[in-house]
Amino acid sequence: MKEQLETIRQEATARIKEAENLKELQDIKVTYLGKKGSLTSVLRGMGKLSKEERPVVGEIANKVREAITNEIDEKTETLEKKALEEKLRNEAIDVTLPGRPVQVGGPHLLTGIIEEIEDLFIGMGYEVREGPEVETDYFNFEALNLPKGHPARDMHDTFYITNNLLLRTHTSPVQARTMQQYGGMQPVKMICPGKVYRRDTDDATHSHQFTQIEGLYVDANVRMSDLKGTLNTFAKSMFGEDREIRLRPSFFPFTEPSVEMDISCKVCKGDGCSVCKHSGWIEILGGGMVHPNVLEMAGYDSEKYTGFAFGMGPERIAMLKYGIDDIRHFYTNDKRFLTQYHHAKGGAL
Repeated sequence: MKEQLETIRQEATARIKEAENLKELQDIKVTYLGKKGSLTSVLRGMGKLSKEERPVVGEIANKVREAITNEIDEKTETLEKKALEEKLRNEAIDVTLPGRPVQVGGPHLLTGIIEEIEDLFIGMGYEVREGPEVETDYFNFEALNLPKGHPARDMHDTFYITNNLLLRTHTSPVQARTMQQYGGMQPVKMICPGKVYRRDTDDATHSHQFTQIEGLYVDANVRMSDLKGTLNTFAKSMFGEDREIRLRPSFFPFTEPSVEMDISCKVCKGDGCSVCKHSGWIEILGGGMVHPNVLEMAGYDSEKYTGFAFGMGPERIAMLKYGIDDIRHFYTNDKRFLTQYHHAKGGAL
């Protein structure tokens, strides 16, 4: 048995030295030291030995097991080091190579338009306010002089969630909320950009979801001329100093008098062409003087306070400014379209 143990040690040592990878080394360990390994098989025969031989053979067996284990550990360390060196060699990075260019995104065209408008009005003393997109019927309609049953509600074609909750059809509720928050005790000068929703069929000029920016200025002695001057400044800033504006009478339940604003056509300089439908003018937004009922419902004394409000669509502004013919381009995530306007200046119309 002593000779068997020595033979096992020699064979194991020779195989361990020849092992070329960790898998081979693991197989050798199982072959000699596993439950069914050579060394284990020899030890099972110790029961046939005399009492005097058992301790001697047991000591030899332990030394053989220890020797094989140490050989395996040393070889494992050597193979792991070799594997690491090979991995580092194969995965070496040439730091002298030029870096791969990283594509950097930019603001969406609508985001850029909204920020440009915000900057303009902040410069004129306005604050930017936001409100919930899921709105109550009261703030979306009633507080804006649109009581239940009012025919003008049909113009909004609303997404109702419950009888009292809906997806807001304009950002005017933010104006009503702000005036109510101030309790009729201080002036208001604000714009409110955000998403709005209407039951509309999507086509080149309509979308069931779009953005709006509405403005409100309430104070003592606010006049229609203040509204015209503000909108004139806006038009020249967005479309160029050569643009002219005109105000046409219109109707909105929350303003009286109400107007729609047109800008002169850049293509024909007001002479008339196919772009402006031969009128020389292009409609851009609506506005007017805040209706006394709206002021009173918000707690303002309509004898002391007056104000103006206006609303515009960033999509329409972007389409006019950059000559875009389909509103759906803004929402289709086509990078070919979006990347055209990272640094766009001026306008096509």
